[in-house]
Amino acid sequence: MYDFKLWLIAFSIFLSGCGSESAKTTANMPISPATEVTPEVVTPVPVEDASTKIPDSDPENPITTSLVNEQWQLIWQDDFTDNTIDLNKWSFEVNCFGGGNEEQQCYTDREDNAFIEQGILKIVALKENFTGPAAHDDDTNYNPMNTRTLPYTSARLRSKNKGDWTFGRFEISAKLPQGQGTWPAIWMLPTDWAYGGWAGSGEIDIMEAVNLKTQSDEVGASLGQEESRIHGTLHYGRAWPENVYSGKGFNLPDGVNPADGFHEYAIEWQAGEIRWYVDDIHFATQRDTGWYSQYMNDEGLLIDGEGGAPFDQKFHLLLNLAVGGNWPATVNDKGIDDSVFPQSLEIDYVRVYECSVSPLTGAGCETMGDEATFVEGKQTPVL
Repeated sequence: MYDFKLWLIAFSIFLSGCGSESAKTTANMPISPATEVTPEVVTPVPVEDASTKIPDSDPENPITTSLVNEQWQLIWQDDFTDNTIDLNKWSFEVNCFGGGNEEQQCYTDREDNAFIEQGILKIVALKENFTGPAAHDDDTNYNPMNTRTLPYTSARLRSKNKGDWTFGRFEISAKLPQGQGTWPAIWMLPTDWAYGGWAGSGEIDIMEAVNLKTQSDEVGASLGQEESRIHGTLHYGRAWPENVYSGKGFNLPDGVNPADGFHEYAIEWQAGEIRWYVDDIHFATQRDTGWYSQYMNDEGLLIDGEGGAPFDQKFHLLLNLAVGGNWPATVNDKGIDDSVFPQSLEIDYVRVYECSVSPLTGAGCETMGDEATFVEGKQTPVL
C-alpha cells in the first residue's frame, strides 16, 4: 500500500479466491466490462490479500485537525434512528465463503449478527458453528443448497444499487472491536466492474484494523504496547493475481486506541486524488500518478484504463466484521482468541457528501492537512 515502510507476510493462493474486503476472487475473472452477473461471467468476489496488508505507521503521525470545507453538501445518510436496519439503503450478504482469505465467519442476515440499539448499528461476531452458502452472493455458482460450515457468524452490509457514487466525502463514525482475530472494515467496491475483475476495477479501503489491543508488532513497539493501528488502502492494477496495492497505517494521537470509543473515519475522493482522515486529521493522500488499471478489452487485448481509472466509476459502501483470515491470524498473537467473542463493530452514522463546487469532479472542496503523508503508489507497467 504505500510510500512508507512495509513488511510483507507470505500468503497462500486459494482456489476459491479472496475476500474480506479486498479481492481474492476466483481465477475466472471477467475480462470485459460487465455491469451484471451473466451465466458466462463470474462476478469478481473481493478479497483482502494478507500479504498486502501490514503497513507500518510513520514514526511521527500527523495530529492536527483540519477545517472541513463547508461546500460539501450532504446527499445520503443513515443515522440508524429507526428500530430496524433500513433495507432501502442496505443489503445483507449471506454466505460462508470465508472472504477468499480463509476467514472463519459466515455472514448472515440474522438480527443476532446485525441490529440497531439506541441509535447505533451493531455488527456482532459470535462464536458458534453455522452452515450457509459456500459461494459469495455475486458468484454465478451461488446456491443455498451448496453449503459450508464455519465456527463464527457475523454480518456484512452493503449499499450496492442503493447508494452508489463517483467522488465525494464519506464519513463513518465507528467504535472498533478488539482482540486477536478481529478484522473490522469500512470500505468501497465498484458497482459495475468497468475495468474487469478485482482489482482491475479498484477497491477503496476507508478503514481497516486487525487485532486491536493485542501486543503490537509494529516496528519499534515495546513489550505491553497495544496494537492500535488503522489502515487506509487502495487496491488496483490488473485482475488478481496481478493486482497491487498502496496505502498508509496510522496511530491516533496520544496513544488513543480506536477500540475504546467512537472516531470518525473519512475519505475525500475527487478526480485523480483520494485523501484519508481520522477525526478530521488528514493523514494520507494518493493520486492517479500512483495508481492504474490494465484490463482486457472486448478483443482480448490488455489495455490501459484512461484518466483516473479505476477510481472514476461508481462505488458503493460496505461495513463488516470478519474473524480470522490470512491477515489477522498471522500477525500480533497469531490465530484467533475464542475467549474475546462476542465482539462488535459499532456504527453511529454514515454520511455521504457531494462537492457543490464541482459535483462532476469532486474538486474544489478539499480538506487539506500540511502533515499528511503522500503515498507514491505504484507505476503503470509498460504494455
